[in-house]
Amino acid sequence: MRRPVFTLVAAFALAACATVQADDATGLPPALADRADMPAVIQVDPSLTAHDIVARAHEAAGGESWVHPGALFLKGYNIIRTREGGEVLWDHYAMWRVFADEKPDAHTVEGKVRIEAWTDGNLSLLLGYDGAQTYNKNGLMDDQSANAMWSANFGFGAIRNALDEGWTQMRLPDDMVDGQPAYMVELTDPSGGMTRFGIRQSDYAILYVGFDTPRGWHERRYSDFFTKPGISWVQPGRVRLFYDGVKANEAIWLDFEIGEDVPETDYAPAQAPLAPTF
Repeated sequence: MRRPVFTLVAAFALAACATVQADDATGLPPALADRADMPAVIQVDPSLTAHDIVARAHEAAGGESWVHPGALFLKGYNIIRTREGGEVLWDHYAMWRVFADEKPDAHTVEGKVRIEAWTDGNLSLLLGYDGAQTYNKNGLMDDQSANAMWSANFGFGAIRNALDEGWTQMRLPDDMVDGQPAYMVELTDPSGGMTRFGIRQSDYAILYVGFDTPRGWHERRYSDFFTKPGISWVQPGRVRLFYDGVKANEAIWLDFEIGEDVPETDYAPAQAPLAPTF
């Protein structure tokens, strides 16, 4: 299978957006009447509800197979930014997910998860969750308070379940995400947890998610979308992750598989692999 090739620098088509200049003679900002020429200053189509926006985002991302994928496998690489300003490259990086049918709390781990990362042939990270307990490269973690660490990372799935019973949706003021006009919505899960999303106005692609975590306010920004022949699923190729406004890492996804079955023991590893399992 041929790998998708794409640039890592997003090319945003802003040429169609009129640029409003200050009055050269007076140096004053644009007149109030000119605000309509500024993207996202005025709410686009106020009659469009948050429910409508989320439903269209579902369709744009791949429809029913995206909302209820069952299982998902992603592989690529990950660039970790250290607190000292350095960089660590996980040159082989993969994630396996089995999604739960319901998600009453968007910020707790549900279903099953495995994350595996390597650098120059050495294992950098191994984490697994089998639906009840968390594992690392040494096997079952003795301190299962580790389960709480997932809450610093989980939240994007909120938009998959956002139209389920017990969830509410609220439209926020339109905004810009990486220079692109976006609808902003706030989703509240049945437990009362809040997650915010930015949906590109031009095509309903999901560009942004933000939510509170024990590590701080967490944001993810999505770009470089790609798909594969015969599959409706649309995958962001680049995911930038921030905590309290500082970029922590960015995952570059090169390939994906939907519905791939893996052994149950992969989510509960008893020992570290000697080489990448993907």
